[in-house]
Amino acid sequence: MNGSAPGRPVAPRAVPGSALDTGKLFAARLQAARVRPYLATALFALHPVESSRVPTMAVDAHWRCYVSPAYVDRTPVEELAGTWVHEVSHLLRDHHGRSDRYAHRHELSGAAERLRMNIAADCEINDDVFGDGLAEPEGAVLPGHLGLRDGELMEDYLRQFRLGPHTAHLAWLECGSGADGLPRPWDLGPDGAYGLSPQERDAVRFRVARGIDGRPGSAPAGWRRWAEEAFHPPQPWRQLLGAAVRSAASAPGTGEDYVYGRPARRSAAVPGAVLPSLRRRPTRVVVVIDTSGSVSDAELGSALLEVAAISRAVGGRGDLVGVLPCDAAAGRVRPLCGDTEGVELLGGGGTDLRTGFTRALESRPRPDVVVVLTDGQTPWPSRRPACRTVVGLFGRHHGGSSYDESDPEYRPDGPPAWARVVTVG
Repeated sequence: MNGSAPGRPVAPRAVPGSALDTGKLFAARLQAARVRPYLATALFALHPVESSRVPTMAVDAHWRCYVSPAYVDRTPVEELAGTWVHEVSHLLRDHHGRSDRYAHRHELSGAAERLRMNIAADCEINDDVFGDGLAEPEGAVLPGHLGLRDGELMEDYLRQFRLGPHTAHLAWLECGSGADGLPRPWDLGPDGAYGLSPQERDAVRFRVARGIDGRPGSAPAGWRRWAEEAFHPPQPWRQLLGAAVRSAASAPGTGEDYVYGRPARRSAAVPGAVLPSLRRRPTRVVVVIDTSGSVSDAELGSALLEVAAISRAVGGRGDLVGVLPCDAAAGRVRPLCGDTEGVELLGGGGTDLRTGFTRALESRPRPDVVVVLTDGQTPWPSRRPACRTVVGLFGRHHGGSSYDESDPEYRPDGPPAWARVVTVG
């Protein structure tokens, strides 16, 4: 490592520039595609752009790869192949977007914080990129160099280290705006040549994920995890459900009523008449829980957790939340008193949540919001209910005759357009 401390990456040496050796560069890309065939689509989607302003190779969010001619001249093909894989990994794993979101969430700004994000992103990539035919490039940063564990994500690493004397040797690190989201002076920008559109980028990611998913044994654990999330992105469903309930509860007209306890101010304009005033009252919610035979015990347990989350979404008042179990017939609305341990979810037959809607709307006091937690195997009301509706749909795949034992060809309609739908679980 050129006299540096053992195990420490070093900055690449600067060499006077010359014309870019594209033959060597493309040979390295071909080598990378041979040893990592599941990344071939992404590797060949990258468009190289010659630039003497980058120390090695760097990418932008539009899938351009800025290449230093001097770096190509001095680096063996085997190491260049590793650099190709390293740079395209930043783009596939959306490090620029994740860095922007992290910076916004934690109110971070400045080049120093972006350098820290670049280092953390490199740690996420490099712990399983090299080996098995792919040489480790000069200066590659590994989690062990910072005393960190392998196998974690960029966001995990960012919580575990700060810049300081132990990272001063990494100040040269430059993987471009595609690694940390911070625009560079040499970037061609969204309107420059050779960039991929957002749709083209998504298509590349999908094809790579499909290749990994089709041959999972050929990819390291980090890439298998990425491919799984590419097909089934994690969804903060509990936050989404709470946000949907709060949005419905705060919509115009919800939780509002006319009362005569305080006359309207405009009563003076109508002598001899007392006009009611419009008052805001606490929002009332009825949660209809699908207890039919097609809903598993685990999903019923999840439904109880959602009832508790819904109670918190309306201010933590259990008296404002009613629970209604429903299969083919509906029970009665019971107020949520305290926690959910006293809630009985009886059922097990067929499913017709239309009866649940009817019973919920007949309850007194009348609900402002109806939340339905179901697997979706039900007919829905033909008309929009006279209240806001949120559907929490248990996220799972069904097959064959599991929808209806009496009719193997039955396929339920999806939730109606007037409902706000959130996938649960």
